[in-house]
Amino acid sequence: MSKNERGNRTFVIGVGMTKFDKPGTKEGDYPDWAKEAGSKALEDAGIPYDAVEQAFAGYCYGESTSGQRAIYQLGLTGIPVVNVNNNCSTGSSALYMARQAVKGGLADCALAVGFEKMEMGSLGVKYTDRTNPMDQHAAAMFAVREPEPSPPAPQMFGNAGREHMEKYGSDPDHYAWIGWKNHHHSVNNPYAQFQTDYSMDEIKEAKMIHAPLTKLQCSPTSDGSACAIIASERFVDEHDLWGQAIEIAGQAMTTDMRSTFDEGSSIKIVGYDMSKEAARLALEEAEASIDDVDVIELHDCFSANELITYEALGLCDEGEGHKLVEDEATTYGGKVVVNPSGGLISKGHPLGATGLAQCSELTWQLRGQAEARQVEDAKLALQHNIGLGGACVVSIYRQPANGS
Repeated sequence: MSKNERGNRTFVIGVGMTKFDKPGTKEGDYPDWAKEAGSKALEDAGIPYDAVEQAFAGYCYGESTSGQRAIYQLGLTGIPVVNVNNNCSTGSSALYMARQAVKGGLADCALAVGFEKMEMGSLGVKYTDRTNPMDQHAAAMFAVREPEPSPPAPQMFGNAGREHMEKYGSDPDHYAWIGWKNHHHSVNNPYAQFQTDYSMDEIKEAKMIHAPLTKLQCSPTSDGSACAIIASERFVDEHDLWGQAIEIAGQAMTTDMRSTFDEGSSIKIVGYDMSKEAARLALEEAEASIDDVDVIELHDCFSANELITYEALGLCDEGEGHKLVEDEATTYGGKVVVNPSGGLISKGHPLGATGLAQCSELTWQLRGQAEARQVEDAKLALQHNIGLGGACVVSIYRQPANGS
């Protein structure tokens, strides 16, 4: 059977990741972390590196072939290695490309790895001698909100939270609860950068970064790596991997639309419409509804983004995200469990690794391997990963309906 005659269902057959750590505290360097994550994923899949036909390496901070340097730790087989950089959605962009290679019949088995070695403190501009890729976003924001001295990313997402408070009536406590929830979830995640169960008062009284966002509602810079192995239906069948394979039932990548810049909305500037459209397309491909989803890993770079993304994904009507918070609907015992890993806020956010760490968590959840974090009877999962500048990837995972 030729490659273009194969079935086009795609599966995650192996995942692995390192613990995420505060920059400068993790032993080794990015090739070591990628080797650890990649080796775990290959071991999880039960296959040798020689079975991988294409590889995609995601990172934001590094030299132009850091991907090869990282993947060469796993083997030297001459396969294509593509370096991927898509801001905070880099990891899931590598995953998207690996899935495209398999779904399109160009490979039976592809590897996506993400890693990051970051610097302490808020993200800043690296190159000042050329056009800043965020200049249009900044101009759109400053057209409706006066510039403040806070760092750019929390300022943008914090302003989205302010707009939501002004238009829909949410308040700082709603955002603080999201920070509390995600730190509370991470207590059970051995891979998380933070495993402290803060009180609501501690969340609210932490250093203010850009109101309503305190430090404990903001994702930290982090070092670490994560990896996923993607395979075709034929590969899963031939290697008898049905007992662990998790299907990527739907997936979509979107970029900024005219509404990002033309509607004078801080919520739109930080990618609301990208998220909404990516979710619609991914759910449509999976032939599923948001109401079918049991567990979500959502890009909570800041608590404000988690709340507005509830609405973008369709978990509630526009303007009602804070009502989900009031009902405690996004934690265990609620409507859907969001960020059982602790999310970016508490698990950490090494940009290139984040999307693949989300994939790892949801794979474990659907296999029933998430231990103390396990969401009961999880069958369908959604992953949301966004990067300003911009790109959004939404992926839908499910347990295979049958073993063939």
